[in-house]
Amino acid sequence: MTTPEQYVQDKAAASGSSFYYAFLFLPPERRAAITAFYAFCREVDDVVDEVRDPGVAATKLAWWRTEVASAFAGQPRHPAMQALMPHAAAFGLEERQLQEVIDGCEMDLQQTRYLDFAGLARYCHLVAGVVGEVSARIFGQTDARTTGYAHKLGLALQLTNIIRDVGEDAIRGRIYLPVNELQQFDVKAHELLGRVYSDRFVALMKFQAARAHAFYDEAMALLPDADRRSQKPGLMMASIYRTLLREIEAEDFAVLQQRIALTPLRKLWLAWKVQALGRM
Repeated sequence: MTTPEQYVQDKAAASGSSFYYAFLFLPPERRAAITAFYAFCREVDDVVDEVRDPGVAATKLAWWRTEVASAFAGQPRHPAMQALMPHAAAFGLEERQLQEVIDGCEMDLQQTRYLDFAGLARYCHLVAGVVGEVSARIFGQTDARTTGYAHKLGLALQLTNIIRDVGEDAIRGRIYLPVNELQQFDVKAHELLGRVYSDRFVALMKFQAARAHAFYDEAMALLPDADRRSQKPGLMMASIYRTLLREIEAEDFAVLQQRIALTPLRKLWLAWKVQALGRM
């Protein structure tokens, strides 16, 4: 029989995510906690991505809301929550944080467009900023200012995801790029949904990439020196994702027809470089 710990380990490894490489260098207890939290995030995210019927997806997210409340009341039922709850007190995890991640997933069910960047930033805060906040605590945050860094880094990582996934999201009928910025660059929604590549699209994407880079820079400036060592896993993520962003830029944003990705070996190398040399 699979234990909760084995379940979350398999869930994290199967995703092939860059996060997995950042977790490898953590001490066992922190690695167990972040793996369980990551598995929870994958579970609720998969509800939105894999369940075709919005009504069924909403029902499943409602179940997860109840499950999170039950878990923090001492009665976890799902293996991801059974694996996470033994670590919750030690790392100061709060029910509010997990419910906010579910809030972000619910936004995906309720809207497929964002009018402006302020609306998109709210979504990014819930699905990535709060994840950064929880992760920073598990990694060993000692300075309250590190939360600001974690929120900003989460935003930068999510914007990189959005840039990478423009084509895949279009297949699902979703456009995360703000409507007023599409208008600014004269890119029509139907062109994105039809995956039409143009000079206007490249100009729009250069604008998106520049903003993401600015948020990486802001995040790095916000990280207090006292927490630089403990937050190495987050810096590994920043290195991997920023390298991916530069790769996308080098390929002239050919993201409509393909998914641009780094090889597992390259991700491991970037993570190791941060671990061993302390630099990105």
